[in-house]
Amino acid sequence: MQTIAIVNQKGGVGKSTTAVNLGAGLVRQGKRVLLIDADSQANLTEMLGWQQPDELSPTLATMLERIISDCPIEPQAGILHHTEGMDLLPANIELSGLEVSLVNTMSRETVLRTYLNEVKRQYDYILVDCSPSLGMLTLNALTAADRVIIPVQSHYLPVKGLEQLLRTVSKVQRQLNSNLKISGILITMTESRTNFSKEISQLVRNAYGKAIRVYDTEIPRGIKAAEMSARGTSIFSFDPRSPIATAYEKFTKEVLEHEKRREKYPTRQL
Repeated sequence: MQTIAIVNQKGGVGKSTTAVNLGAGLVRQGKRVLLIDADSQANLTEMLGWQQPDELSPTLATMLERIISDCPIEPQAGILHHTEGMDLLPANIELSGLEVSLVNTMSRETVLRTYLNEVKRQYDYILVDCSPSLGMLTLNALTAADRVIIPVQSHYLPVKGLEQLLRTVSKVQRQLNSNLKISGILITMTESRTNFSKEISQLVRNAYGKAIRVYDTEIPRGIKAAEMSARGTSIFSFDPRSPIATAYEKFTKEVLEHEKRREKYPTRQL
């Protein structure tokens, strides 16, 4: 079982869209997938069709609160089943209050990992859609994860923000989770017809490609992504012939191929 945190403290870079479509892509490849919405804005939950997240109970906040209170949990409690085969542990506004209470909790960075240990046997992949911050919930996701995927929008080069994120990942590796690896940077919202978008893509590859994997796949910008969200489906169900669907299918296969190489050569830095 692999836990992948999808992280960038910048908003609007395609984290939730990537979580939905990578999750659906993995299901299409025969994998059992759990998506975890770790953002109190509940974008992932709404994108999958649950448009009133504040009416949902239990949620991720409920499960983490039970861990903090040292109460037993049922592994399937709160998990919603999507028609495309993915499972979801939803979020709502209660998560923002829980993040505040985490600050004074013993072993505060490992609460999510404790929860995942209860449910991970049922899945091949757990994808955690993180909030656009480097707060306590994101630290929990990084502490629980095996891999990190960093979506980066191609319309600008957020060097300072990305470097801050990389420093945070490095700190977590040293102090909390020595097994954590950066799977790669995913360039999103590209516009192939503009030279500026191509230049930004190349800048990202030049700046980080020697030290960090930058996925070959780039996700194009398209109105279909927004329309998909309103329908509560992945791009594969909404418009399987679209360039976005083609890109996410390619990206899913790239992620799986990377994992195969990692398993074959476990001592190498991949």
